[in-house]
Amino acid sequence: MKFTAAREALLKPLQAVIGVVERRQTMPILSNVLIIVKDGMLAVTATDLEVELVAQTEVEGESDGEITVSGRKLLDICRALPEGSDVKVSLSGEKLSVRGGRSKFNLVTLPAAEFPVVEDIKAGQTVTVAQSVLSRLIEKTHFSMAQQDVRYYLNGMLLETGGQFLRAVATDGHRLSLCQAELDGSNFDEQQVIVPRKGVLELQRLMSGDGDVNIELGANHVRIQLDGIRFTSKLIDGRFPEYDRVIPKESSNELKADRTEFKNALQRTAILSNEKYRGIRLVIRDSGVMLQAHNPEQEEAEEELAVEYAGEDIEIGFNVNYLLDALGAVEGDDVTLSVQDSN
Repeated sequence: MKFTAAREALLKPLQAVIGVVERRQTMPILSNVLIIVKDGMLAVTATDLEVELVAQTEVEGESDGEITVSGRKLLDICRALPEGSDVKVSLSGEKLSVRGGRSKFNLVTLPAAEFPVVEDIKAGQTVTVAQSVLSRLIEKTHFSMAQQDVRYYLNGMLLETGGQFLRAVATDGHRLSLCQAELDGSNFDEQQVIVPRKGVLELQRLMSGDGDVNIELGANHVRIQLDGIRFTSKLIDGRFPEYDRVIPKESSNELKADRTEFKNALQRTAILSNEKYRGIRLVIRDSGVMLQAHNPEQEEAEEELAVEYAGEDIEIGFNVNYLLDALGAVEGDDVTLSVQDSN
């Protein structure tokens, strides 16, 4: 295997896939990236057995081949080489030689045959959406995913198709976020998949461009193609809660507030909330809302907020971070808060 590429051209695929390379690996091969050169194209693959990323770029290939080499060391070498330099990479025996400018590095390799690759995911259906739509679905819901919950099916995001809708739902058992997009001219089968937390965050990091993305939904994997990168993730095998049953139905107690004013008032009041529980009380009257917080040091904060409200008098408490996350995700100048009762 032998090829030449501009430093910047080699950096781009390495930076795209490095996020899934764990620093501490039980299997040495997983700290490596798989490099395949074929017909003038270089493909770089990284995996942690849960998420796999493949990024491609054009190179001047003298001879085709494949090998695995330390992902972080190769990335650090490319970063350290002078800007605008050409990088010559060649394999001789079990060593990979990397030359750039006046520098030369010899890296230890492992055979490509040992590298675990996901070939065919046996997709049941493929959904095509604009990258901006998928990015928005993740952006509006990802903060509600659980972290290391024993209910493993909560440590990820539900992607659901059905009819003309693509829906994203996340919950940690305390709060739930839902965002959906209507896709014109499409009619999808009903299907639910749970993408693990790491896969969701990696996908969010990768999405930056315009254009469409293809989402292939298989029984055990999801695969998404975007901007020359192929993202594949194992799915969480479990049953997601019936989220539509826990979303409260219409309430007559609806409070309308200016989103920015509400958010700022919560941030100010939260300064004196309990650092561990972050509790804050909303005393809702037709005259307005009183926000209250206190902490174990006997300190208190109070703020009055002018709102539109015509329901019953209610006092209700929340973890202020949940409200701030939600207010950060919704769009528009005004926000509606529907309160069932004080529970």
